Amino acid sequence: MTARAVPVAATLVAALWILPSSASAVGLGEAMEEGDAGNRAAVHAQQEIDEVSDEADQMYADYRRTVQEIDSLRLYNQQLEEVVDSQSGEVENLESQIADIDDVERKLGPLMARMIDVLDRFVELDLPFLPEERRKRMADLGDLMKRADVSLSEKYRRLMEAYQVENEYGRTIEAYRGTLDAHGKSRTVEFLRVGRVALVYQTLDMEESGRWDVDRDAWVILGDEFRRPIRDGIKMAYKRTAPDLIRIPVAAPKAAR
Repeated sequence: MTARAVPVAATLVAALWILPSSASAVGLGEAMEEGDAGNRAAVHAQQEIDEVSDEADQMYADYRRTVQEIDSLRLYNQQLEEVVDSQSGEVENLESQIADIDDVERKLGPLMARMIDVLDRFVELDLPFLPEERRKRMADLGDLMKRADVSLSEKYRRLMEAYQVENEYGRTIEAYRGTLDAHGKSRTVEFLRVGRVALVYQTLDMEESGRWDVDRDAWVILGDEFRRPIRDGIKMAYKRTAPDLIRIPVAAPKAAR
């Protein structure tokens, strides 16, 4: 009876040792699973915090950018206001200048008409050199003044150009071939103009020379002593020989009235 009781007790003791070990294993597993779940929840929460922080940083950066843009726009608007104020002053100045221009144009038209009349009269009373060319210039100038499609500034420029051409005649020497209608016949001769001091001619065969007599308002024949000087003067005007002194007939000066 005693021998059988010992094994049973041993079995019970062994069972008692086994039961607590199994219960501990089950509790540790659940704790580990709960710990893992907590870690995962913490990681997820940190991710959400990081996302919110990133969004906050982005929103702050956007806010800073917006503030800078607003400041830039305010500065730009201020500059625009200054430009507008300056342009307003320029507009007023331009309007004043335009009004002055209109007044000048009203006065310049009649003035140019008088200048053309004076120049045309001067050409008619001047030495009769290049008559066709000079009369055509004056006629073209008169036609130009009547054209509505030509600006006032262009008309004035052309008028000043005509005055300049006539002014240059008084400071230059010129020779040209043309037709002389005098002494009852028409001939081709060489004309020589020395400024506005003298206007002479010589036939192509150099047999006859003459000059324009202002007092008589006619051509007069010169003596043979002027044949060579006039020929030399024509050569110099054509640049066929070097400039030199020549003897030509000129009208005696008169006292101014």
